[in-house]
Amino acid sequence: MNKRKIIQKALPYMVLSIIGIMFFIPLLWVIFASFDAHATLSIEWPDEFTLENYTQLLTDPEILRSFVIGVFLSLVSSLVLIFCSALAAYPLSRYHLKHKNSMILTILFMSGLPMTAIMVPVYQLFVFFNLNDSLIATMFFMAASGLPYGIWLMKNFIDSVPVSLEESAWVDGASVLVGLRKVVAPLMKPGIFTVLIFTFTNSWGNFFVPFILIQSREKLPASVSIFQFFGQHGMVFYGQLAAFSFVYTIPVIILYFVGQKYMSKGFSLGGATKG
Repeated sequence: MNKRKIIQKALPYMVLSIIGIMFFIPLLWVIFASFDAHATLSIEWPDEFTLENYTQLLTDPEILRSFVIGVFLSLVSSLVLIFCSALAAYPLSRYHLKHKNSMILTILFMSGLPMTAIMVPVYQLFVFFNLNDSLIATMFFMAASGLPYGIWLMKNFIDSVPVSLEESAWVDGASVLVGLRKVVAPLMKPGIFTVLIFTFTNSWGNFFVPFILIQSREKLPASVSIFQFFGQHGMVFYGQLAAFSFVYTIPVIILYFVGQKYMSKGFSLGGATKG
């Protein structure tokens, strides 16, 4: 094997290794700094491992409240999005609609709109209807903003479920909604959890929307309350910030492990057909 072929085979692994190191170094800082009472911006082995940063974090009522609010906004908005996107994607998948392709392309285009392009009119709309500083209204807007991509994903998953299974349920007297709930939904659990994880992660890490629409400090989610670790005159509490960042990843990791068994199975249609 000549030198050129060796370089061609080794190059992808070298690039991936460099990318992996770039992601691993910040994670290494988060781990070390979270156990260091005198953490700095540099990656240093702590002189003494301590749980002081986590203790201060988990005994602060304001931080705990922000985590609860963040979970509420992210989880409920994701569930609302899944329900609405399934109802919207079903006719796009099953029915022959006029201008169907145009509607699908429009939905795909809307999924690419930047949030900053619509936040000014959205804020004015919230002020006009006196909805600013409302967690419920913010939750519904976060669900609505993710609907285009949710509908696009859900349609592809519904396409994978054979229509013949629903037809068997219709013969037995089931309605369209019953067939969607009892036939289609159980067979597309991987798709549902994929959309759930995607939308939850986006909402959980969303800083811009709650920062604009929520004014009360006690209503801010965890994605915005991270600001309190940045003091005045450039002072930063690096140890508490690292501990906060570590704890902040836990809900997403839990959701991933809960949905992993469904996502790894794929669409199992064995035994689903009517004999």
